[in-house]
Amino acid sequence: MADSGARFPLFVDVAGKRAVIVGGGRVAVRRAAVLRRFGMEVTVISPALREQIEGIVHLARPYAPGDLAGAALAVAASDDRAVNAAVGAEARTRHIPVSVADCPEECTFFFPAVCEGGELIAGLISRNGDHWAVAAAAKAVRKTLEGWK
Repeated sequence: MADSGARFPLFVDVAGKRAVIVGGGRVAVRRAAVLRRFGMEVTVISPALREQIEGIVHLARPYAPGDLAGAALAVAASDDRAVNAAVGAEARTRHIPVSVADCPEECTFFFPAVCEGGELIAGLISRNGDHWAVAAAAKAVRKTLEGWK
């Protein structure tokens, strides 16, 4: 069956579960902060970290095979294609859901733009990978949700 681009939105309880994020740049930090907000125990593996986030563990070193042991979720968001590919491969071998920031074909889940307002939460992704459309929609959705307080 051809890939229609349609993705089923699934909201799961991740509180207390471990996430491993490989990379320390803008995307990695943003995703670490979101996962932490939802109660995950977040470990970031990267020689450098763009910004410290309260409550996360930062391992200041490069990724090494085996780093995903015990993780419930993985994010590959380094600036190195080979590292991201290796993280994605390890996650898939271990049956750990993985988002590979630079290669949608290697993802087993897509990290949404998370919009929160009052008691409502929305997650947005694009069928065709148009990040600008998602960013614009997220801003509008966030504003709408804030009105529901």
